[in-house]
Amino acid sequence: MNVSDLARRLKITPQELLEKLPELGFDIGQKAIKIDNQMAEKIFRKWMEVKRRERLRGQLLVSSKNDGPGVGEDGEKKQVSIPSIIVVRELAGVLGLPVTRVIQELMRAGILASQNERLDYETAAVIADELGFEATQVTDDEKSEKQDVESQDRIKEILSQEAEGKKASRPPVVVVMGHVDHGKTRTLDAIRRTNVMEGEAGGITQHIGAYQATRKGRQMTFIDTPGHEAFTVMRSRGAKVADIAVLVVAVDDGVQPQTKEVIDIIKAAKIPFVVALNKMDKEGADPDRVLAQLAEVGVLSEAWGGKVPIVKISAKKGEGIDDLLEMILLLADINADNIQANPDRLAFGTIIESHVDKAEGPVATVLIQSGTLHKNDFLAVRNELFGRVRSMRNWLGEQILEATPGVPAKILGFRVAPSVGDIMEVPEDPKSLEKKKSKGNYQLASQFTAVKSIKTEAEQNSEDKKKELNVVIKADVLGSLEAILGMLEKIDHEAVEVNIIKKGLGNITENDIEEAANNQPSVVYGFNTVAMPAAAAHARESNVEIKQVKIIYELIDDVIVRLNALLPPEVIKTDLGKAEVVAIFRTEKERMVVGCKVRHGELKDGAKMIIWRKEGDEEQPVGEGVIESLQVGKEKVKDVQQGQECGLSYHGKEKIQVGDRLDVYSEESKVRKVEAPR
Repeated sequence: MNVSDLARRLKITPQELLEKLPELGFDIGQKAIKIDNQMAEKIFRKWMEVKRRERLRGQLLVSSKNDGPGVGEDGEKKQVSIPSIIVVRELAGVLGLPVTRVIQELMRAGILASQNERLDYETAAVIADELGFEATQVTDDEKSEKQDVESQDRIKEILSQEAEGKKASRPPVVVVMGHVDHGKTRTLDAIRRTNVMEGEAGGITQHIGAYQATRKGRQMTFIDTPGHEAFTVMRSRGAKVADIAVLVVAVDDGVQPQTKEVIDIIKAAKIPFVVALNKMDKEGADPDRVLAQLAEVGVLSEAWGGKVPIVKISAKKGEGIDDLLEMILLLADINADNIQANPDRLAFGTIIESHVDKAEGPVATVLIQSGTLHKNDFLAVRNELFGRVRSMRNWLGEQILEATPGVPAKILGFRVAPSVGDIMEVPEDPKSLEKKKSKGNYQLASQFTAVKSIKTEAEQNSEDKKKELNVVIKADVLGSLEAILGMLEKIDHEAVEVNIIKKGLGNITENDIEEAANNQPSVVYGFNTVAMPAAAAHARESNVEIKQVKIIYELIDDVIVRLNALLPPEVIKTDLGKAEVVAIFRTEKERMVVGCKVRHGELKDGAKMIIWRKEGDEEQPVGEGVIESLQVGKEKVKDVQQGQECGLSYHGKEKIQVGDRLDVYSEESKVRKVEAPR
């Protein structure tokens, strides 16, 4: 298609079109005459979308201010808090209005949006204002903190309602944590192997974030939390639902910064813990050195007069695992009063894993903390009806009809995927929740889709000198997405940075590729997700790289490699000496041999130099070059010291003259590196 034809279709001049295209993310050149039909269609859609938004935004801003339902009896507008991205039906819940009322207001402003459509804060605030409310923006951190506090308060409230007489012992919930590479995963695997027959283990295909082990007829529930320090949020959530913690420390590596962080998390959660000294099978293992390091950070072992039990293990060989399980049961007995629950009440628990399965729909793993969950029970999260239990499976993937306290269960039947860390409960009156189901303020899984980060003008100005790697991240579950974002936020460098232009759950779509293509250099990461066929084809056409990974560390390492490729080397300049030209011996094209006297410092073979020449009363730099060789008498030398005379072979364009001053220096390129977060 000709550019002029497309411009005519958009009712503008070709010149206006070419000038506007870079702003829309299309760079076809200011002198382009033709573009392919597919690109023309993309430009047309983008152009119409931008124009529509500009028109609607204008309508919103000039709309008359009518009294709305948010205006109180005193004429003052009610205050509401709105996040940066909000779903239409969630906005209705915040305003306490029917969804249809909010949709009507959007339509009046010229915005056609369904109840599941996302709005940015600016648009939502204007709509709230039209309805008589005064909106303030709540940051994502504030919202997350508020939800976390609400969850913990709800747990305390529910537990306080339980009758003491009805409590019964339940399996202790154990969280295993430690520095990366210290053997946390091997320890978990070793515990699995001691409790599951080989054939059964081979049949486990679904990881649900938790599993159970049995020792002397007593069950224990283990929460499988990530072991890297950047997973602080997920580990903290694990610690909050856990009764006992296992701190894995490798004897050959000792206490590391991440180990200290884990200790802080365990202490903040106020739960008893045992230290597992791993890799005892290695030669030269020195457990006493590790015990001394632990003592320095406030963990005093029983052997050193403290209260923290120590168990020596080799996860690789499976040695000491039985002793570790025995110690966990001993700690459970000591803290038996805190490891009880009422199995007869309505169930409640914490979401420890959540995702959307393309075959099964929204799926979540719940750790039941009190009560018993049955098939067909209603499910509520934050006073919202989230669905009904269609089926439950245990950690082996076996169908179960009920889940008692301390048992992790994979649940099918959610209408939308809840957030990791949410409190799930069985409501007393599901019908009352049905009426309120649009009035919640929870963070829907759908809100994690395609959220574009927008920088303020001030932020852009302050970061002009930084080179950016634009990334689109699509993950399989909320916990993984959260962990990835947490690690990327910790990458800090003065010259380069990661700019997350899109993040979300699910498979990679054409829209993800389009966003990456408009923000080069960029890469699209799929963590345990795949690219849709149309997206893969679009990526090939747009020259966008899709990187699919299954391990978070691989994703972070790949980002680090790409950032380092963007990073220019640091050039370090060192002044060596100054010399005066006293004679000209030979002149060739771009090469001269001159006689010099070193006035200060030294001259070195291979060094660079700047030629200064006196013009009037001032010296001016007139050229630069490289010292090819130095000669004192008839002997070639590597360097010439202050006070000596020498012959100097110079390579450069400027012709040197007698009386010129040579400033000699060396340059060293130091490769700067972006370090992975620790």
